[in-house]
Amino acid sequence: MSEDARLVAWVRGHVQGVGFRWFTRARALEIGGLSGFALNLADGRVQVVAEGPREGCQGLLDWLQGGDTPGRVDGVTEIWDTPRGGYDGFAVR
Repeated sequence: MSEDARLVAWVRGHVQGVGFRWFTRARALEIGGLSGFALNLADGRVQVVAEGPREGCQGLLDWLQGGDTPGRVDGVTEIWDTPRGGYDGFAVR
């Protein structure tokens, strides 16, 4: 049985204006079982919140940290927590 988790990640680099949020949503949907959102922040970062099976959240984090994202990722800071719920699918905000 898979443990559910909440991942909050802040992605630094050239990640706005390059389709980063859209591709993050597409990757989350491809992984399956994840809900949450990707949001542009005023300081140029993208915040990603994902809830679901821990393995799925880890897969999304691995993708965010990998070299296959649009734009350029300089770093990712993440926090793990217990799910809070309240998300309907995975949204681009």
